[in-house]
Amino acid sequence: MPETFAVGAGRAEVTDDGAVAAVLHPSRGHSMLLADGAWHDPAHYWGKGFVVTSRGSHRFDAPAFTRWRQTGIDLLYRFGELELRVGRRFGDRWTETYELRNTGDAPVEIGSLGISTPWRDLYSSSRESLRSAVHAHVWTGGADSWVWAVPMDGSGPGLGLRMVEGELWAYSVESRDSVTSSNSRGHLYLHVTDHARAPHAMGGQAPLMLAPGESHRWTWQLEWFDTLADFRASWQPLIDAPGLAAEVGESLTLELAEGASGPSAVSSATAGIQYIEATDGKARARISVLFHEPLRDIVERRIRFVLDRQRPVELSDSRRFSFVPYDAQTGLRVLSGGWRDWSDARERIGTALLLQAARDRGWGDRVELDEALAGYQEFVLEHLVAVDGTVADDSLHESRVRLYNFPWFARFLLGQGDTAGAVRILDQYYALGGDHFLAFDLGPLLRELATLTDPDTAARLREHLARHARAFLDYGDDLPPHEVNYEQSMVAPLLELLIAAYQEAPGTIAPDELTRRLPWLTAFAADQPDVRLRHVPIRHWDGYWFGLLRLWGDVFPHYWSVLSAAVYLTWPEELLPSDQLRAAGEAILRANLVNFHADGSATCAFVYPSAVNNLPAHVADPLANDQDWALVYLLRLNPSFAGAGPNPSP
Repeated sequence: MPETFAVGAGRAEVTDDGAVAAVLHPSRGHSMLLADGAWHDPAHYWGKGFVVTSRGSHRFDAPAFTRWRQTGIDLLYRFGELELRVGRRFGDRWTETYELRNTGDAPVEIGSLGISTPWRDLYSSSRESLRSAVHAHVWTGGADSWVWAVPMDGSGPGLGLRMVEGELWAYSVESRDSVTSSNSRGHLYLHVTDHARAPHAMGGQAPLMLAPGESHRWTWQLEWFDTLADFRASWQPLIDAPGLAAEVGESLTLELAEGASGPSAVSSATAGIQYIEATDGKARARISVLFHEPLRDIVERRIRFVLDRQRPVELSDSRRFSFVPYDAQTGLRVLSGGWRDWSDARERIGTALLLQAARDRGWGDRVELDEALAGYQEFVLEHLVAVDGTVADDSLHESRVRLYNFPWFARFLLGQGDTAGAVRILDQYYALGGDHFLAFDLGPLLRELATLTDPDTAARLREHLARHARAFLDYGDDLPPHEVNYEQSMVAPLLELLIAAYQEAPGTIAPDELTRRLPWLTAFAADQPDVRLRHVPIRHWDGYWFGLLRLWGDVFPHYWSVLSAAVYLTWPEELLPSDQLRAAGEAILRANLVNFHADGSATCAFVYPSAVNNLPAHVADPLANDQDWALVYLLRLNPSFAGAGPNPSP
């Protein structure tokens, strides 16, 4: 039987071998950790792990020695010429100290050392997720490392882990495959180093050298906090920054703890990620910032690249005007071969919408853009959009009808001046059951079209909006599953839809229907001092579905993070002070610029963990695929750093 210890108002269950099997939430009673099942078992319990060394590699599970104490347990693991001592203490706080010692007579290089922290970060259903699962927000920035595990509905308390001794420099993921698929984040491991697998990751991983008799020690502490802000205010990090992205030539202000040494500001004349460190003489910490080119330069280079390299010009019919994925490693366009996320339709229409947005701003070569868009429109009408408004999933019609596609292609036809075609697509969307599906951009698109059509059509479009909003209010927290059981890209379009319905007819939707759902969305992100992470929602499957490397694991930033930005930047000001939401929205938009390269190429997925299933990661997938949506939303939302606003199309 497990021993039970208090953790503040919650409880921890510790197994006979000293591992932590469950951490019970103070008010909800569910565990913050994964329950045993098809892919989670005692081998992955909290506190177990592995080492990769110059003298052999080992996993540690059954301890050689245990000593129970009134407030916890002491453990000793032996593997090779190393021993690991672990002390777990419970009470108002839960404190763990790890000490790795070289017991041999020769130096040992520790290339990787990971500790399992199996947070219950999974999507069984929207209701189960909102009521009994957590988002685990991880930051491994040296001495400033922390984890914030918060219930998925955003309510408190959450469980905060922070370093009080030593440093963490990476986190990795295990158990991502066709069994866990997109609905489970996997097992997260915290690393003192992951040099052996990914020496480049997260600003660099140094190996840990232990001389004979030498030891290395680190301690973290866990405690309940009502909010992320309360947790973050409970200590002062060595280094932080209020803003993490700026245009080249601009300066970012840095904040240092008292007694810490490091720069007070940073600037750069070249674009890219920079890692900035600070130290107090005993430990180091690191943050990550981005300097980017002016937005117009990024957009025009991207347009040049896709027009030159991402159209299948070898085809003889109008499909030669489509946009397809591009492999930067070989310089070849990629054929879908039945893999739907590489087709010539679906998300790839984001590239055409980018061309429209640039044209409407007066960016790029107007004649060339008009020709490209006319060709793409020919392709769409000939191969994808039927007379009744049904949108095909690809030009070969090999896949099922997918409701996500409908508003995207309606938006494109509207941008080409075909209002009737756009209306026809949206009418068909609702005829096919769209009331019970959360496609993107529906609310804003319905409202815009209603202002451009005759009174009868406008009334029908407004009724679509009102009926759709009512349907999802009736669902409450039991949302129908989409391509994933529950995800940020369900909650963001839900709020986008409700915002549009509220703005169209304020008396029909109570304000608290919006405000009580907003924490569902904000809970997907935290405020780590890394431009890829801060305010960027968790998403952890698109490296596999959309990329070339077929890597599962956290993608930061994923371009659909801009859906959260769309909610934050259009949030009704009378419902909540919007300054904080606006700052988060702009941070998300700027973060996505990291995925666009100086030559106009791009990556569809940056897989952030140091390793996934023991394969090196923290890598930009070489495939340019669907990431152009980030630029589309950036130009549409027109944040303060975007430059000149839209120009009316002549």
